[in-house]
Amino acid sequence: MISILTGSFLISLLHAVIPNHWLPVLAIGRKENWSLAETMRITFIAGIAHVLSTVAIGVVLAIIGTELQEAIENFTKLIAPSILILLGFYFIQQHYRHHHFHINKHKLENKPKSKLIAALVLAMFLSPCMEIEGYFLLAGTKSWWLLLSLILMYSIISLGGMLIWIRLAYKGLVKLNWHSLEHNAGIITGLILIATGILTFFIN
Repeated sequence: MISILTGSFLISLLHAVIPNHWLPVLAIGRKENWSLAETMRITFIAGIAHVLSTVAIGVVLAIIGTELQEAIENFTKLIAPSILILLGFYFIQQHYRHHHFHINKHKLENKPKSKLIAALVLAMFLSPCMEIEGYFLLAGTKSWWLLLSLILMYSIISLGGMLIWIRLAYKGLVKLNWHSLEHNAGIITGLILIATGILTFFIN
C-alpha cells in the first residue's frame, strides 16, 4: 500500500508541475487581459473538469480491479504490478515518439470569453491523467479506503499545484525551461510506474 501511495503521490506531483495543462490558460489569460483572480478561477474550473474525468475512469478501473482480484487468485501478486510496469514502458516509449497532450491556444484565441472557458473546460475534461490510472486499478485490489485516499491526494495535489504555479507564473516569480520539463515528463513518469510495479511485486 505504501508503494501505491508513494508512486501515485509522485505522479500527482509531477502532473501538477508539468505546464501542458495550465500554461495555455495562463497564455490565453495574458492575451485576454484577465486578472490573476480571474485566471485562477478559470484554471480551477478547468482543473475540476480534468480531475473529474480522471477520477471517473479511475473508479471504473478500481471496480474492475476488485472483480479481477476476486476472480483471479494471483492478480494482485503478479498481473497488477505487471500492468504498472508495462504502462511505465509505454510512457517512456511515448516520450521518444514525442507525443504529449497540448491545448492548442492558437485555435482558442479571438473567441468570446464564454466560448474560451467552455473550450478550455472541455479540453481538460477530455484529457484525463492516464499516467495515474494504473494506481486506481491496483488500489481496487486492496481496499476502498486506499482508493479514497488516492482520489483525495490526486485531486488536492493536481488542483493545488495548478493554482500555485499559475499564481507564481502570472507574477513572473518563476522562470523555468517548461518545454524541457514537459519533454522529460514521459521518462520520469515511466520510471516511477516501473519502480512501483517492481516494489509492489516484491512487497505482496
